Amino acid sequence: MTAEMLQDTLNMFLFLAVELTLLFLAISYLVGVLQYYIPPSKIEQILSSKKGRGYLIAGFLGAITPFCSCSTIPFLKGLLRAKAGFGTMMVFLFASPLLNPVIIGLFAVTFGLKVTLFYFAVAMGVSVLAGYLLDKFGFERYVKADAYMTTQSSRCGSQCGGRKAKPNKWMKIWLSTWQDFKKVLPYLLVGIALGSIIYGFMPTEFIARVASDSNPFAVPIAAVIGIPLYIRAEAVIPLSAALAAKGMGLGAVMALIIGSAGASLTEVILLKSIFKHQMIVAFLTVILGMAIGAGYLYYFVFS
Repeated sequence: MTAEMLQDTLNMFLFLAVELTLLFLAISYLVGVLQYYIPPSKIEQILSSKKGRGYLIAGFLGAITPFCSCSTIPFLKGLLRAKAGFGTMMVFLFASPLLNPVIIGLFAVTFGLKVTLFYFAVAMGVSVLAGYLLDKFGFERYVKADAYMTTQSSRCGSQCGGRKAKPNKWMKIWLSTWQDFKKVLPYLLVGIALGSIIYGFMPTEFIARVASDSNPFAVPIAAVIGIPLYIRAEAVIPLSAALAAKGMGLGAVMALIIGSAGASLTEVILLKSIFKHQMIVAFLTVILGMAIGAGYLYYFVFS
C-alpha cells in the first residue's frame, strides 16, 4: 500500500511539475505579448474603475479564462505591471480558478444546472465583494514593491564579441518570461512537492468519513482539506462526485471544491513572491470563508 501511495505521489509530482511549468511559461509569454500590443493604459482603464462595472468585468474576465489557481499568477503579475486597479485584480484572482469554463461545464454535467447556478452566484458574488473590500481597506499596501517592476531581460547589455546584439521583440518577451519563471521556480517546486505528498497519502475514504452529513463540522473540515489537496479543474469535479457517492455531504463537497480550486497550496506559495504575509492571510480568509459559507448555504437552500 505504501509503495502504491509513493508511486502515486511521484507520478503526481512529475505530472504537476511538467504541466505547471509549461502553463506558467506559456501564460507568462502570452501576457507579455498582450502587454506589447495592448498598452498598459488600456488595461488600467478597463480594470481600474472604482464603480461596480469594473469589478463585474474583472469577475467575468476571470470566468472566461481557463486558468487553474496556479496559472493565474503570471497573469496577475502582468496586471500589476500594467498598474490595473488593485480591487479588480483581486476579483480576477479569486474568480478565475473558481469560475473557469472547465469547472463550470463539469459542474453542470455532474451536479445539474441548479447547483451550478448556485455555485456560480456564490463564487462571483464573494469574489466581487472581497475585491471591493480589500481595496476599500487599503490592502494594496501589502503587495511587494518588486511585483510592479518589469524584469530586465539582460544583465550585460546584450553585448557579444564587442558588438551589441539587440534581441527582437519576441526574444525580449521570452527573456522576461524566463526571468520571471526562475524567480518563482523554488516556490513552485515546494508547493508541488507538498501537494503531491498529500495527494498520494490521503485516501478518499478518510475524506469522505470525516466530512459526512453526520459530522456537524463537515463543511469547515472539507474546506480546510481542500487547500492542501491540490486538484486540477479536470479532476476536482469527478473526485467530488466520487466522494459524494461514498457518503460525503453535498455541502461539504461544495466547500472542498472551492477550497481546492480557489486556493491550492501551490498557489499560496507562489503568491508569497507577490504578496506580503498580511495579504496571504486575507486571501486565505476569503477563500475559506467562501467555501464554508457556500457549504452551509447549500444545505439551507436545497434542504
